[in-house]
Amino acid sequence: MEKIRTTVRILGKEYNMTSYDPEEYVQRVASYVDRKMSELSLSTRLPYAQLAVLTALNVTDDMLKAHDENNRLKRELEQLRLRLENGAPE
Repeated sequence: MEKIRTTVRILGKEYNMTSYDPEEYVQRVASYVDRKMSELSLSTRLPYAQLAVLTALNVTDDMLKAHDENNRLKRELEQLRLRLENGAPE
């Protein structure tokens, strides 16, 4: 598999990225980061580096909450599957 070079723009600054992921996906990720950083920059006056760290913390928080919810839903689905297999009412 060949690496793909993509240029993305975050807060008006261009970054050259190299990834095995398709360019469309890399642009989607960059767009999300740009949006999150833009939102935070409207409510804070932090230097760029601190804004990037705060954005990383917020995005990671969102990701971990989504991961936990995904695991909870998998457990719930498994419990429902077992109930149906055992003929128990929902």
